[in-house]
Amino acid sequence: MQQQPLYPPPSPPLPIPKPPRRGIGDIPIKVVYLLGAILVTVLAVFLIFVVFSGDVPANKEPGEQVAPVVPVPSSAAASGSAAPTATESPIVLPPVPKSKAYPTLAGTASVVTSLISDKNTGITYPRLAAPWKAKSFPPFSIAQRIGKVAVPHTVIASAMFPGDSPATKPSKDADYRELATQAARWSLRTQYPAGATLAWTASQKLPVGKGWTLGYQVTYTFDGKQQVAQAMVTIVEVGKTKPAMLLASIPETNKKRWADINTLVQRVRPL
Repeated sequence: MQQQPLYPPPSPPLPIPKPPRRGIGDIPIKVVYLLGAILVTVLAVFLIFVVFSGDVPANKEPGEQVAPVVPVPSSAAASGSAAPTATESPIVLPPVPKSKAYPTLAGTASVVTSLISDKNTGITYPRLAAPWKAKSFPPFSIAQRIGKVAVPHTVIASAMFPGDSPATKPSKDADYRELATQAARWSLRTQYPAGATLAWTASQKLPVGKGWTLGYQVTYTFDGKQQVAQAMVTIVEVGKTKPAMLLASIPETNKKRWADINTLVQRVRPL
């Protein structure tokens, strides 16, 4: 008689079931919230970078090139120096008033949409609504323009003083007034037809910070007709030996925009 085993043989091991596949609906809600928060943070950082990566005016049309932030040449070139070259005759200006309040110019001032912070020069000033647009216009750092890039120009632009740095950093009002005079002389040579002359309309200190503003009316001949333009130049101390410059020039063809110069004079500031 065959003897039965005391213990039954062990059963074969059961197969390990595979875990069920998880779908999107099976992801824990905490993980979903975490991923959403990360996505929102990345998107916010991206938008901040896009919006604030540059302070060049944004009121431009497709295809227009915004003025690059580049230094103004300091060599005696046609686009740069405040001093005449060997082939240019010096421009003689009338005596500059020591003090003369800026007059209220004709026209209706444009809407100020925001401020332009020109980090290349270290100044800030109003960003104006259309028809002002940002366009490439060397040797300026940032430029707002109306119409074609042609003499006589309708332009609001900032740059470092268009010439060699002064031997010493300006400290007196008279120093800044002299630099503003040189910049106005430079503007006659670069922004208007040859033979243009000016008459001073204003001479005053900067509202905030150190610097000087000169206002002037330019008379020139264009297309056989004598015309005038209103202009201003402000020299601003920005912590360097060479100061910054804000220039505005509006010919009488855009006479209704002359009041924009008053806006600039009142609100230009160092950063």
